[in-house]
Amino acid sequence: MNLSSKSLAILAIIFTSILWGTTGTAATFAPTLSPILIGSVAMGIGGILQCILAMPMIINERKFLLKYIYFLIMGSIAVAIYPLAFYSSMRLSGVTIGTVVSIGSAPILSVIIEYFSHDFRPTKQWVLGASSGIVGVLFLSFSDNNEGTILYEHITMGILLGLIAGLTYAFYSWSARQLMLKGISAKSSMGATFGCGGLLLMPIIIVIGSPLFDSVTNMIVSIYMAFIPMFLGYLCYGFGLSKIPASTATTITLLEPVIATILAILVVGESLSLIGWIGITLIFICLIFITISIKKH
Repeated sequence: MNLSSKSLAILAIIFTSILWGTTGTAATFAPTLSPILIGSVAMGIGGILQCILAMPMIINERKFLLKYIYFLIMGSIAVAIYPLAFYSSMRLSGVTIGTVVSIGSAPILSVIIEYFSHDFRPTKQWVLGASSGIVGVLFLSFSDNNEGTILYEHITMGILLGLIAGLTYAFYSWSARQLMLKGISAKSSMGATFGCGGLLLMPIIIVIGSPLFDSVTNMIVSIYMAFIPMFLGYLCYGFGLSKIPASTATTITLLEPVIATILAILVVGESLSLIGWIGITLIFICLIFITISIKKH
């Protein structure tokens, strides 16, 4: 694999992280929508759109997808669980903590999964980068010391749901990567995984989806979430995931909490202490080390 493809993969996942970082703030503009509904709409519709776009390739590669259907089933279930846990975590503990815990836990969980499946062996640069990033997100988690945090009375439950989100995020990234390693294209792997996951979320939208039409704002937020962070974001993520290991991809997406935190400060009104800014700096150091690790690998 040449250097340019790895560089493009890094840029694609950084762009994805920026898009994903807007989701928490976007969700605050539709407070009447439950986190379960908004997560189902975002990932459900976004996933089905990916599937529709990839349908010609999915049909051509259907025999291979059926051969490795266990990866597809596991990944689809993880895709369906992830948004429910992620958006509930942000609603219960705040945009900053919810995003930081969900995304910050994923690299560790990805490495554990890949270690036991013998898919990845961390380099020194990767360990230094991941350690810096994980410390950075921990600093971000404990930095939100403004008075507004008293509004979040269920932080412990929010953190627990964030860990579930991190696990499912790591798991569907790994399962999609496994399909790619079996020779299935990135479009088919991501389209099939997210399309099936999206279908699993459709019953939730049908049963509790009426508030989507209560206001124009609710509809705009829902459309934005489905088309931009989820549909476009996961297209870019799938491209990156086809070039580099899932654990590396999830580590690069530690940039997402940085974007989410900055937007939470500028738009939502949350504040950040000095330790939080140190955390952001450590995450950027993490990205530098991970980039070096990828290029040397």
